Amino acid sequence: MRIAICDDDLREQEQIEGALRGWDPTRSAEKFSSGAELLDAAKNPPSFDIVFLDIYMPDENGIAVAKELREISPETGIVFVTTSREHAVEAFSLYALHYLVKPVTTKGVVESFRRLTEFRSRHRESITLTVGSERYTVFLDQICFLESDNHTVNVSLSDGRVLKVRMSFKELENQMDENFLRINRGIVVNMEYIVRIGTDVCVLRNGIRLPIAIRHSTAVRAKYDDYVFDRLSERKDF
Repeated sequence: MRIAICDDDLREQEQIEGALRGWDPTRSAEKFSSGAELLDAAKNPPSFDIVFLDIYMPDENGIAVAKELREISPETGIVFVTTSREHAVEAFSLYALHYLVKPVTTKGVVESFRRLTEFRSRHRESITLTVGSERYTVFLDQICFLESDNHTVNVSLSDGRVLKVRMSFKELENQMDENFLRINRGIVVNMEYIVRIGTDVCVLRNGIRLPIAIRHSTAVRAKYDDYVFDRLSERKDF
């Protein structure tokens, strides 16, 4: 298992690793003092299984580092380590495994690895899409959003691909689960990928901005807020 600790304070690095060894004395971690060092290492296989990432580092924001890490290694579990809870909602938008307030304890480390195991074993629902003569099996959690385009539906995936599927928008929308929210006529978004919802725009993690129907913006915002709070309550240690 490949484990990383990223914190500019060497004493904090040792403290986190001490908590890790309190769980399993045989475990060790690769330690980094900056996000840039961590991201360079993440480019070398195998991927990190889990990263304990400080949010506050000189000239760096751990949330921004995590966004880059997600692009390099989507399967890596991210555990934010910080002195306060103010970035909890941003951590949610990156689907962090956990959000630990310093000092990190062995109990917090144990819970982080429990969540990693749970995440990896979770059943992933999938659908099969036909594009021309090709058939693709796509996990629902890979879909960022659906957008109607004349007689096709553009299915935008988390890896940047867009599949143009010739079927009715409603038919495909009905195959999505409760994580998906219609924000406009012909646009359905996976709420896991939303960073921010404004009065007339929905911003995704990849920077894409999608229009919200003004007349439905209050209802859209309410549904998203309910979703966020429900999910955060599942991660009650936030």
